[in-house]
Amino acid sequence: MPTDDLPAKFHVTTDEQLRAVSNLTRHRIMAVLRFEPATITQIAERVGLAKGSSSYHVRLLERAGLVTVVRTRKVRGVTERYYAMAARSIVRHPGEGGPDILMRHAVADLEAAPADGERHVRMAHLRLTEEQFAELGARLQALADEYRELSDPSLPDASLVFALFHPATRVQAEGDAK
Repeated sequence: MPTDDLPAKFHVTTDEQLRAVSNLTRHRIMAVLRFEPATITQIAERVGLAKGSSSYHVRLLERAGLVTVVRTRKVRGVTERYYAMAARSIVRHPGEGGPDILMRHAVADLEAAPADGERHVRMAHLRLTEEQFAELGARLQALADEYRELSDPSLPDASLVFALFHPATRVQAEGDAK
């Protein structure tokens, strides 16, 4: 099932779904399934898990509706299932476990990436009007969407993470620490 046939977005709305996407291993499994279907064995090899662990995590994702079986075939009397994402992107709404989970996963993936590989990591502190802030957010999203459309499953994976936010003021941060 090509990713073109998938719904554009899956909205995480239940606690079960939030727990499913909040786990780093399941996050990595979903990354494997983002562009093409895979079997439990293929997922286990790509993520570096035992087949049993891979099967467990895929079942949780399937139960939460985040992945689905898109094809089966018989191999030596055993039914082999191919899993794919239920949508091209997963949308989590602000609140408990929201964007901070994404950033923790991104940092864990960055730390696990080969140290000698090419990386582009930058941080910029900006002072923007609300209009500039909104425009930059829209431009970053459009750029990510543009490159998602150019993605070729035969090429190596690359991850893009961005966070545009208003940091807590010093007074807010000190008040939260008390």
